[in-house]
Amino acid sequence: MHGTIQKGLRYGAALVLAMALCATAALAAGTEGKRLVPVGHTVGVKLFARGVVVVKLPEGGTPARTCGLKTGDVIVECGGEAVTSTEQFQSLLQKNGTDATALEIKRQGSPLTQLLTMQAEPVLCGDGVWRLGAWIRDSMAGIGTVTYYDPATGAFGALGHGITDGDTMALMPFGSGSILPSTVKAVKKGSSGSAGELRGNFDLSGDLGPLCANTDCGIFGTLPADCTLVAGEALPVGDAVEGPATIRANVSGDEVREYAVEILKRLPNASDGREMVISVTDPDLIAATGGIVQGMSGSPIIQDGMLIGAVTHVFVNDPIRGYAVFADNMLKVSEALNAERLLEKAS
Repeated sequence: MHGTIQKGLRYGAALVLAMALCATAALAAGTEGKRLVPVGHTVGVKLFARGVVVVKLPEGGTPARTCGLKTGDVIVECGGEAVTSTEQFQSLLQKNGTDATALEIKRQGSPLTQLLTMQAEPVLCGDGVWRLGAWIRDSMAGIGTVTYYDPATGAFGALGHGITDGDTMALMPFGSGSILPSTVKAVKKGSSGSAGELRGNFDLSGDLGPLCANTDCGIFGTLPADCTLVAGEALPVGDAVEGPATIRANVSGDEVREYAVEILKRLPNASDGREMVISVTDPDLIAATGGIVQGMSGSPIIQDGMLIGAVTHVFVNDPIRGYAVFADNMLKVSEALNAERLLEKAS
């Protein structure tokens, strides 16, 4: 019996190793021969954190400051229980009452995220509620644009940059999320010194597909093959060169159109989705939006029949210009996520 178990374990380890080698080989192949459907349609985005994020600490001697909490910390456990939402965290504090409670904290540092444990003593406020004295957040919602769909895997990439907390400017720790149908109802035009934005309605009756990650290169998830957003010709992934290109963008209703842009400069050693400088040259898009506006993040860039990138940021003082990320980099992140899922299934 002992020998049989050991043989089974060795076989299982060999299987995991083989799957790992396959996943690594697939990732190493990169974008060679890959064909993706450029999408360009806006979607609503719901993202829920893993734990709750400390977004602000008031001045003074609050329990949060006394125990050592800092802005940007993520509270993942309270009194040994996993924290799932702001409401549930508050209920754990009420349950704890006067006793000191252990908080498990994730703190983003260099080069690794630190896992810390702190002892916090909530205080009873005038309304009868026990509090730490910190503003916390567990979710975010907004509008963005889907960059591509991979018909071979069902994966999609969107935004071209991560979703960050507006107060801490830190990447929102991913717990779960989804994208929703959206239509553009209005546009606040961008002007020098003031970023514009797309304003849309979300259809809350059903999700289009789940998210699986929030990264510096964008958000990623899966969509069903019959989703109306993913109909279209798949294009090869190519390398960007300086010169004319087009973007696909949804700036009115459900309509996705192509607009002319110019790739002004490549910045291959940059990060945070600022790997190209682009300029809008299409008079129709300039008339409609003033250039690049919030909500257009993720709009795919096409050049010479190839998907080469996605719009990410606007120059606030010159909204006709902005930054973009290489499609190849988005795809590498997506492929790495697929490889991780493959390993999880194997183990």
